[in-house]
Amino acid sequence: MKNYHDYQSCIEACLKCAALCNHCASECLTEDDIKMMAKCIQNDMECAAVCYAAAQLMSLGSDKAKDFCKLCAEMCERCYQECSQHDMKHCQECAEACKKCAELCNQMAA
Repeated sequence: MKNYHDYQSCIEACLKCAALCNHCASECLTEDDIKMMAKCIQNDMECAAVCYAAAQLMSLGSDKAKDFCKLCAEMCERCYQECSQHDMKHCQECAEACKKCAELCNQMAA
């Protein structure tokens, strides 16, 4: 059974991604045109939720960790696609973290 040490780099990427997704969503709420950022905010919140769940399952050594990592990679890719379209620093940071997390989760799910 795999455990925290086997998944450590992916867990850390998921936790960093979740934190930056939350930060991005929070910052998007302060933008002048919040309505324009609605899709970004929704993706940020969903991505953070899945990243936290994936990190938890990996740290528990769950036999469902690979399934969640696959889903996490998909959510991170979707969030990356949205955030990378926006010039704001918080969106660019989020996009970068999502891209890295997607790569590691895809490796873990393989």
